[in-house]
Amino acid sequence: MEVTSIQDGIIIDHVPAGTALKVLDYLRIDPATTKLALIMNTDSKRYGSKDIIKIEDNANIDLDVLGLVARQATVDIIHGGQIVDKKTPTLPERVVNVITCVNPRCVTTTEPGIDQVFYLDRTDGEVYRCRYCDEEAKF
Repeated sequence: MEVTSIQDGIIIDHVPAGTALKVLDYLRIDPATTKLALIMNTDSKRYGSKDIIKIEDNANIDLDVLGLVARQATVDIIHGGQIVDKKTPTLPERVVNVITCVNPRCVTTTEPGIDQVFYLDRTDGEVYRCRYCDEEAKF
């Protein structure tokens, strides 16, 4: 299989195997309207297997969201066919309107228009909790 290089865009590498579509969904990138290539379950020396997402043209991605769903991923910024920058996402302390609270009694469920805000709780490992009801996030 041959996937050609891109001239301008980004490459998201080291995505956990089998999760590329989930990552695109969380990043709100529509595969139907975006020029991209998905390479799924390819060999990785570091992880055994991985997914790779190549996005042609200028694409802005939220590194906080990427850190939430694929923390070990790396992002290569490509211009003129060359890597000009490399970024590594980190686990964000707070995310807004990315995760939805599953608690049916939470104010974000009952009242429209309230932002879904989750914070990183490190007391029980690394879990995200709803700012309003303290429910643990499920994603």
